[in-house]
This record gives sequence, structure tokens and C-alpha cells, in this order.
Amino acid sequence: MEALAVRLSHLDTQAEGAIRVVMFYDTLMRRRVDLPALARASAGLAECVVGLRLHGAGRAIRVAPDGRRAPDPALPASATVAITLDEEEIGTAWLERPAASATLDPLLLDRLAIAAAAVVERYGPARTTMADPALIELVISADSDEAARARALRLLGFPAGLPVRAAAVRSGIPLDQVGVLVCPARPVKAAPLAGVGVLLAATVNPARFPAGVRAGIGAAESPDRSWREARTALRFTTPRRPVVRYDELGALALLADIPPDTARANPDVAAIIRLAAGPDDLETLDAYCATGSLRQAADLLHLHHSSVARRLEQIGKALGVELTEPAGLTRARLALTMWRLLDD
Repeated sequence: MEALAVRLSHLDTQAEGAIRVVMFYDTLMRRRVDLPALARASAGLAECVVGLRLHGAGRAIRVAPDGRRAPDPALPASATVAITLDEEEIGTAWLERPAASATLDPLLLDRLAIAAAAVVERYGPARTTMADPALIELVISADSDEAARARALRLLGFPAGLPVRAAAVRSGIPLDQVGVLVCPARPVKAAPLAGVGVLLAATVNPARFPAGVRAGIGAAESPDRSWREARTALRFTTPRRPVVRYDELGALALLADIPPDTARANPDVAAIIRLAAGPDDLETLDAYCATGSLRQAADLLHLHHSSVARRLEQIGKALGVELTEPAGLTRARLALTMWRLLDD
């Protein structure tokens, strides 16, 4: 490598500088420096303030060229690059150069980001959200023995004795982004399994799930039981209620154990199946069951309450129940819930 650098230096001064930057970071990685040392060395090389921030760390490292902590306030970043590990963005590196960016700044930042990812991986567990699906499956499988489960949790970075709960997620948003949002305090690990996203964390904040995501959250502290509960809770989610906690279901969770053939044979459920052929009727019934109020349902549907009343009267006749009576409303709610469970 040294001989190659010397030969290239005779051809182009920019090539010489590029080779020296690459060799500089290769040397740092061989010396197994930590993140503060990496930032100090980089600031000296760049001759300006260098910053590093890991998404899960909650603080930034900013170092001046003299190796000391950079003074506040920070200058606007003159160049920035994402730090990625296993194809997941785990942080950011940047330069605070008061003048125009130097020619080799993009290369320097690129090598800095690669070195930072290597440091994070070496001194892990890695701060990535996405995990090996095989390890996740060991944790949530009912067939795993406790020793294997504990070993898998340790490899995923969860401290011994920490309660770990599961969430089952269906999302068009990347799973790692969902995990970071709902479990900001970490640790959190995620993986897709059999068409469903798995999140494992000590705590899950239901209010932080982004729009467009459906999620069921388990209540048990044992991850295998919590996963079963999370899968059940996910089945009860709806567009109006996209996030469901298992412990909020209560006796409703028993509906998930009813065989599909038994449910379809029930007259109330069969009536809902027929009603589903008319989306407007189904939406009206759903709004009324969700609110229990004619006027509130009308507000949700953006219709006059008299129009909703006429619809509900026809729906009640089709179902064979009196929706304005408590018993009729209860039957409609149960039948509508059971019909939704048939789709899962």
C-alpha cells in the first residue's frame, strides 16, 4: 500500500491526498479506537470541527482540531453523511468548516462514517434496530427452551432480567423507523417474520406509532407469551383503531379463539357478511358501533343525522336487531368484530 501511494503521488496531488485519507482511517481501524478518539483524529486531519451523533445515544460528539471539545454554539454543517450499519442508518457524521468545503471532504466523511460504523459494531451490541430474524424467532417461539431464549436475548443486546414485550406490526413504513419512533429509549429490536413485523422492547409507547401503521401490543413480560398476545391484538385493529393493546381487550380476546366455521354459521355474523357487500352500510354500522351515538356517527361520516338514522333503520332490519336498544347494539358490535377476525 505504501509503495502504491508513493507511485500515485507522482501522478496527481489529489490522488495522493485521497490515498493518505484512506490509509489514515485504515490505521485508526487497526488500532481499534473508540468514537471519541475517532472524532479527535478526524478533526485533526480535517482541520475543522468534526461531529458524530448516533440516533440511539441521545448526544453528539463535537471535537475541535486541537482535540478538545468544540465550543458552542455549533456552526452549520458544511458537509454531512449518514452512518449506516447493516443497511440501516444509525447516525450522522459532519464537518463544521467555516469556509468552503475542501476537495477531499466527501472522501474524509465517507471513511469517517465507515470507521464509526465499525466502532459501533465492535463495541456493541450494535445499535441497529433490525436484527437477525432467527434470533427474534428464538425469543418469541413457544417451542424455545428458556436457556436458548435467554441466550438469544443476550445476543440481541437485552440485559438479563429485563422484561421484554412484543408488538406485532403491519406497516408500509420501514420497520426500523417504526421501532425508533415507538421505543425512543431503546433497546429495541425488529425483524419481519411470516409477513408480520416483530418489535421487541422493554416498553412500547402506543401513542408514538405513525399514521398508516397497525399494531398489536402484548402485555405479558415473557416475550413468547407477549408475542401471542400481540398477534391476537393485531387482529382487532381497524382503521379507526389502528393500535390495540392486548390488556385492553379483556373478554373480547376470547373471540379470537372461535373457529372460523363456527363464526360464519352464526346468524349475526352471516348477516354482517351479507352487509359487507355494501360498503356504505358497513361504514355506517362501523361508525355507529364505534360511537354508540347517532349524532357522533353522523359527525364521523360527515352526514346529516337524519340520513344516518334512515340507514341504521334499514341496517337493523337486515340484521334482525334493534340497533337503538343496548342488546341490539351489543350484538352488532360482537358480530362486526367477529367478521373482521375472519379476515385474519
